[in-house]
Amino acid sequence: MRHVTLRSETDFAGWRDWARALATQGVPPEEVRWRIDAGGHPPAAPPGASFSVSRALVALAGLVVQARDQGRFDLLYRLIWRAQAGELSLEDHSDPEVFRARALGFAVRAEAHRMRALLRYLPLGPRHVGWYRPAHFVLEANAQLLARRFPGFAVSILTPDGTTHWDGGGLRFGAGVAPEAITDDAALAAYWKGYGAEMLETARPGTSVPEAEPLAEDPWPPDRPPVGPVVLQADADPGVQEASAEAIGCKRCDLYRRATQTVFGEGPAGARVMFVGEQPGDQEDVIGRPFVGPAGQLLDRAMLEAGLDRRAVYVTNAVKHFKFIPRGKRRMHATPDAAEIAACNFWLDVERVRLRPALIVALGASAARAVLGRAVTISRERGRPIALASGQRVFVTVHPSFLLRVPDEEAKRREYRAFVEDLRAIGRIMPS
Repeated sequence: MRHVTLRSETDFAGWRDWARALATQGVPPEEVRWRIDAGGHPPAAPPGASFSVSRALVALAGLVVQARDQGRFDLLYRLIWRAQAGELSLEDHSDPEVFRARALGFAVRAEAHRMRALLRYLPLGPRHVGWYRPAHFVLEANAQLLARRFPGFAVSILTPDGTTHWDGGGLRFGAGVAPEAITDDAALAAYWKGYGAEMLETARPGTSVPEAEPLAEDPWPPDRPPVGPVVLQADADPGVQEASAEAIGCKRCDLYRRATQTVFGEGPAGARVMFVGEQPGDQEDVIGRPFVGPAGQLLDRAMLEAGLDRRAVYVTNAVKHFKFIPRGKRRMHATPDAAEIAACNFWLDVERVRLRPALIVALGASAARAVLGRAVTISRERGRPIALASGQRVFVTVHPSFLLRVPDEEAKRREYRAFVEDLRAIGRIMPS
């Protein structure tokens, strides 16, 4: 048995060197054990013969090493081993190991985006300090992009996994901060006052980590960092959590037969606004969280541009399983029918009763049908609050996936601006 020690949770270079050496020595995956020793000095990998793997597999590995999954290094080595033997196709989504690697890669990309969309900074003297609890090890790769976003600012980001500090020159990294130390903005300010100087003094340059996806269409001007409130309060409603667990085995319609999993809503218990979409997409179905794919990332960006706090709202879908049509090795979206929407209304009602949102934003016709109980023409009812007998109000707008399907670039920009204006209108009527 070969025991391999890596320097950190994101030691991509170390894993790559050891994987190359082990593979060329003919060491099979079942004879390798990977572990992390951040405080030690792992030996460098012995030289291995050079061999090539596909660029797609290297890119996937760069994402998967950032996943908070204990078996990720072993999984990646098995993929390398199989690729060398000619037994691997990353296009075969039915392959369990390929599926798992894709799921972890999707989850890392989604979390990298969420960190950029949700992170806020508190001005503390000459420095802007942010706090975030990432679901995956995305701090180091994301810090490279965040530094480019604010080249003229002194910025520090604190997380339980580590800290990063940017002064306009190089990035430096330090030890993480216990989550219980940062409960709100006042606690963050007090912590920085007590330990900030020491954190800056002891921080060291970081190791090379594969970058997250490119930071495209950044809505924030480079001279204006998003400022507070900083702390993300993500405590979910206990009743919603219980319903989410029960919905895992939902068989109220036949969509469960082909979907990977139930995708329930998420958001804080005190959310006064609920965004309802149509159904999870391909990436949501794989990851198990709503609005993390391309449409969800566009929604996050538009909300940020409109001045809405994505952290304060609840997001869900009218239908909790992914409905699709297989097309080759891809899964193409299919619109849920009225019976499927009605069957899933049970879970949407649970979310509405537990959270009691004052405002419901229906994204697209399927969501509007689920919320209003009737067919809706978006162009006719878009942009005007609709009062319900319950005292709640409903605001109908397009689903962000609509914007992704607009083929003409000028029309796409025009529709995006209209969507942002809808979100600004929602901000004006949102309950405090």
